[in-house]
Amino acid sequence: MNTLLHQAKDRGHADHGWLNAHHSFSFAQWYDPNRLQFGMLRVLNDDIVAAGEGFGMHPHNDMEIITIIHSGALEHKDNMGNGSVIKPGDVQVMSAGTGVYHSEFNPSSDEPTSLFQLWIFPKEKGIKPAYDQKTFSPSERKNQIKAVASGFNKGEELYIHQNAVISLGNLSKERSVKYNIAQPENGAYIMVINGQIEIDGKILNKRDAVGITNAKEIEINSLDESDFIIVDVPMN
Repeated sequence: MNTLLHQAKDRGHADHGWLNAHHSFSFAQWYDPNRLQFGMLRVLNDDIVAAGEGFGMHPHNDMEIITIIHSGALEHKDNMGNGSVIKPGDVQVMSAGTGVYHSEFNPSSDEPTSLFQLWIFPKEKGIKPAYDQKTFSPSERKNQIKAVASGFNKGEELYIHQNAVISLGNLSKERSVKYNIAQPENGAYIMVINGQIEIDGKILNKRDAVGITNAKEIEINSLDESDFIIVDVPMN
């Protein structure tokens, strides 16, 4: 097993007033040649959007975009005719494919929205754009790992056009869980949302992350009540 620790303090940061963003990988004006991507995972942004603010209509193409709401709400509209408000527990997948325009706004007048957004390169370009979302109860991942998006169609998770699996996990203090990598050519990028976990002797605190390659199984040990996200993606 090979591991690469990414501490929260080393992420890119941009405070635009209406948007407070932390970038795990090079994004917008922040560039680090050593932090371009992790395999097919291109973006993992940790955003806080101020009340009543958001991203106006803008384009994407040939990217799988997964949005996970941590707190607050986010209103989505796109040129495919979709319109919805996603809240904590909701996961949204947008396959940009040949091209899509969308907007994302915080509909609240007084509460900020905290979200994670992931961009994953698709396994093929030029697909038909698509949109889907689903609610996953926190009880589904209590002391276990729950897949929420996948390219393998193995369960109730949302579909993405890549041989990847996005999972959420929760562990009570001093609990352990094992995670099996989806396929031999994949690696796993694991970020702590809240709490403290240990993986292969490395201690990860809130928003710390570790990239893992050359592993079949990963043991995750909680040192405190912890929530985390696992991004299992092809490395090439």
